[in-house]
Amino acid sequence: MCFSATADLVAGCGIAAVGVACVARTRTAADLPMAALPLILGVHQIVESLVWRAGGGSGPATVAWAAIALPLLAVWVPAAVLCVAPPSARRRLTIPLVAGLLTAAVLSYCLATHGVTAEIRGHAVGYAVSLPASELLVAGYLLATIGSLLLSGDRHLRVLGILVTVGAATCWVLWEAEFISTWCAFAAVCSLVMYGWVRGRSVPARVSRVSVGR
Repeated sequence: MCFSATADLVAGCGIAAVGVACVARTRTAADLPMAALPLILGVHQIVESLVWRAGGGSGPATVAWAAIALPLLAVWVPAAVLCVAPPSARRRLTIPLVAGLLTAAVLSYCLATHGVTAEIRGHAVGYAVSLPASELLVAGYLLATIGSLLLSGDRHLRVLGILVTVGAATCWVLWEAEFISTWCAFAAVCSLVMYGWVRGRSVPARVSRVSVGR
């Protein structure tokens, strides 16, 4: 996520504030789950700041971080996209949603039965959980989260999906090298894209007035 407890806390508060603004501007119930996504991401980073301060381990903050990152987002993202998608895209979006539900069920079981541990590795935090068929679970997770954004039929959400793809790939390379964790920067950019999406959705359509002479 971020490279220190302070960075996680500052970035998390900033992203959560954008999330609050997104929720406040929302005008329809269908838009609310997607508008709340930056708020969830902000809270997630704040939780990780607690993982840093605890020195890793398997405490409540670590469990909360994993619960949000793994099963929750695997279901929340595709469900939120489906709520706001145009009718022409809804049928194909059932595939990411089903993938997310199945993936979340397995991830929840693994977290409940095997637990999760965190380890501070320089400027990054490593999380370990025992997963069966991990490659298949990763594929299902990516299909549910990134796949739903790319298949959404909404220009802003497709841009968000591209940003998340680039950000995830970049952060994974840096994290694998145990150099530094930089996801907070991409999360901040994504939250601003989401605010732009909410702002566009909240602007009422202009109605053209035509004067008819008698």
